[in-house]
Parts: sequence; C-alpha cells; structure tokens
Amino acid sequence: MDELTYEEELEELVSAEDFLDYFDIDYERSVVQVNRLHILQRFHNYLAKEDLPDEEEAIRAVHKKFLQQAYQDFVNSDAQTEKVFKVFHMHEPKTHFVPLSSITVNKAEP
Repeated sequence: MDELTYEEELEELVSAEDFLDYFDIDYERSVVQVNRLHILQRFHNYLAKEDLPDEEEAIRAVHKKFLQQAYQDFVNSDAQTEKVFKVFHMHEPKTHFVPLSSITVNKAEP
C-alpha cells in the first residue's frame, strides 16, 4: 500500500482534535469542545494570509505554528471576543463619517 502524501493526510483529518493530535499540540478538551469550529476557522484565516513555502517540512512547520496560534487565541479569549465568524459582526454599531462641509441648513419659507 502506498503511503499518503501530506495533503492526503490532512484530508483525512475531520475535527479540531484530529488536527491538534496530528500536529502533536497539547490542548485542553474543554477549550476545544466549546471552540472547535472557531479554532479551525481562525487556522484557515491565518493560512489564507500566508504565502506558504515550497518544501513540505516548512509547510508542516507553518501549519503547526498557525494551528497552535489559533488554539491559543481561544485559550486566552472566547468566541464572542475573537469574532471569527461574520455573525458576530452583524449587530455591531456602525459609524459613518459626515464631513462638516456636507451639512446644509434649509430654511423654510414663510
């Protein structure tokens, strides 16, 4: 039987726990149980901002670093504070800038 490539190994991982175990990252189950989707989304967001190296070992190192960072984000904070998903941004107050020069006074005619 052929060995799996690194990409194929990653495709086999289905949960946050699988990823954390695969990269040999120590974690508290209670943190992951509450934040698993947030951790994986943050991991994805970190990777999306990064240009990955060409070598597999370097890619593994970057993946591990960002997964550890994503997990730590939720050890030190919570989902509502981190606001990973769009739903957390929906009811935030919106501020709009209105320049003073655009304000006019309309006087009613007598």
